[in-house]
Amino acid sequence: MRVGLHHPRRYDIRDHVRTLDAEHDRDEIAWLVSRHEFPWDYNQGTGVAFLRDYGIPSIAALLDRTGEFEHDGVKRYDDTLLVAEEASIEGIDSARGHATLRRLNRIHGHYDIPNDEFRYVLATTIVGPVEWIRAYGWRDLEPVERQALANLTTRFGQLMGIQDLPTTYTGYLTLLRDYETERFAFTKANQRVTEATLRVGRAVAPLPLRPFARRVAIALMDEPLRVALGMPEQPAWFVATVRRGLRARARALRFAPPRPTAYHHRPTTYPHGYSLRDLGPLSMLDELNRRSVD
Repeated sequence: MRVGLHHPRRYDIRDHVRTLDAEHDRDEIAWLVSRHEFPWDYNQGTGVAFLRDYGIPSIAALLDRTGEFEHDGVKRYDDTLLVAEEASIEGIDSARGHATLRRLNRIHGHYDIPNDEFRYVLATTIVGPVEWIRAYGWRDLEPVERQALANLTTRFGQLMGIQDLPTTYTGYLTLLRDYETERFAFTKANQRVTEATLRVGRAVAPLPLRPFARRVAIALMDEPLRVALGMPEQPAWFVATVRRGLRARARALRFAPPRPTAYHHRPTTYPHGYSLRDLGPLSMLDELNRRSVD
């Protein structure tokens, strides 16, 4: 149902998606959702996914030891978004998609990461954007869109070798909530990695917003996450103002036409372009690229 006033073509993409199949057309649906309908929201939800990972002490401890967010945080931010784009731009099961996943698997192969942590991190990558769109998007996702995202997430995880994956969005949401109930706990490593990431967020935010970036990010955290990350409580009026502002933005977007071209991340790390060989931690690039040749 269309509610209230809106641009006459605002729901064109949604109406098209309703004609598609969540499995057969999963790549097209996910691309339309993340690159046309909700590109900014999807990126914000992905940022939330980063932060949720840090609430798990074992994950935060590994990230703290690598020091990537502390020393090369903007590159890590850019690389993460570019890996997602490279994997999906021609379809997850294209040659380009498979090459991207091989690269990601080589990076992860340097660390001893248990399957349950991989499952949880993968769940955050779908739950973060979907729940952000539910709260702050100009419309909610259609059931076919959520299922297509779940299908793509599961295929992504299969190509990473992750076992025992859900097959529905509800399954991923349940996985995330159960894992956080069991594992969320504050440690100093959680806090250090969070502060380093918030500095990255400040660095990539538009210049007028940089003084407020950290406080806004904290205001958007739910209480269990804020506590697990050791972030200071924000005044109720500030939290309410931030969330009302995002909902006002959503209402305003209903008067905009559909995006005619796909959104592509513009990485500050690679102002003159990049290749897959550029993606990954600086400390292991030479080895990664030797192995790709071998």
